[in-house]
Amino acid sequence: MAAAAAAALTREGGEDAFRRLFRFYRQRDASDLRGVVDFSVPGGQVFRSQLSISSVSDQDAYRAGLQPVSQWKAYGLNGYPGFIFIPNPFLPGCQRHWVKQCLKLYPQKPSVCNLDLHMAPEKTIDLWGQSKEQLRRKGSSKWEPRSLLEKLRWVTLGYHYNWDTKKYSANHHTPFPSDLAFLSEQVAAACGFQGFQAQAGILNYYHFDSSLGIHVDESELDHSWPLLSFSFGQSSIFLLGGLKREEAPTAMFMHSGDIMVMSGFSRLLYHAVPRVLPNPEGTALPSCLDQALSSDLPVGSVIEHSSDEDWQVCAKYLQSSRINMTIRQVLAEGQKFPEESGTDGKGRAPSEDSQHQENSRAKRLKPNTES
Repeated sequence: MAAAAAAALTREGGEDAFRRLFRFYRQRDASDLRGVVDFSVPGGQVFRSQLSISSVSDQDAYRAGLQPVSQWKAYGLNGYPGFIFIPNPFLPGCQRHWVKQCLKLYPQKPSVCNLDLHMAPEKTIDLWGQSKEQLRRKGSSKWEPRSLLEKLRWVTLGYHYNWDTKKYSANHHTPFPSDLAFLSEQVAAACGFQGFQAQAGILNYYHFDSSLGIHVDESELDHSWPLLSFSFGQSSIFLLGGLKREEAPTAMFMHSGDIMVMSGFSRLLYHAVPRVLPNPEGTALPSCLDQALSSDLPVGSVIEHSSDEDWQVCAKYLQSSRINMTIRQVLAEGQKFPEESGTDGKGRAPSEDSQHQENSRAKRLKPNTES
């Protein structure tokens, strides 16, 4: 049994328990994942979690592309207070908007991305425009050259994280996307965090050979607000551990449209993504991404219709990829950054491999990011 094998690993000497399980799930065959929690068939340590239904009007949920909160299912995990898992609460077709934003709009300047580290600024102005035809024509051969979008590993929004100092600063900030802020505010309110302000975002772009190393998201100055995580495209295994790496993590699947909230005790736990997997339906894309958007959007909706041409590019990208958005509030109301010396506040971005470990090489994560 995979679960028994995983449990045995945590008792071995040498590496810490989290690293052993990270390597276990990184290297196992996709068919040997019976120890992974699946919230589509919850059981065991999973329990239903209560949401604040009255905190989000149905109209605001619709405007964000979400079902009414009364129709969401939310779950917690025994031993992880403050952790909330919400299986795909998006309305049909609305995930497409966020995928398109993450590929076409959010990487545009003044956002910061990993390609800025080794490319001239004029070369990264329009990643979408430089990649769309190449992606649309892309075949199945892994030897084909990758487009710039396929080389994208991360994008930062709002307060831009300084990968060298592991801090945010007041002088490295650009406007946070209003549509993503609105979505985040509704999800946070539904989970009991009314007043949440989306101030920083890290977008992670994964392929089937990608992983995300073991880390804690602790650079925000106020940890009383939750970390929100949104996943689109192919599936992944997410590991949620404890306050120390010696504590063995719990493995769970994240599928397209799933939302994860880490708050309270769970806000500062170690976590990682050892593996990206084909979606469980066995199709090129999960069926939730095949659904078309309703032509009748509510007044004030932040969701926009995607052209067939744009969606063809997005769909081709997602056939071998997963996109994750993690949203954070950095400062408490009225809080300011401490005075800093010896830094311009910007810092350099990490190398591509410090964010995602490619092939079978798994280094410890340098930046503080997702899930």
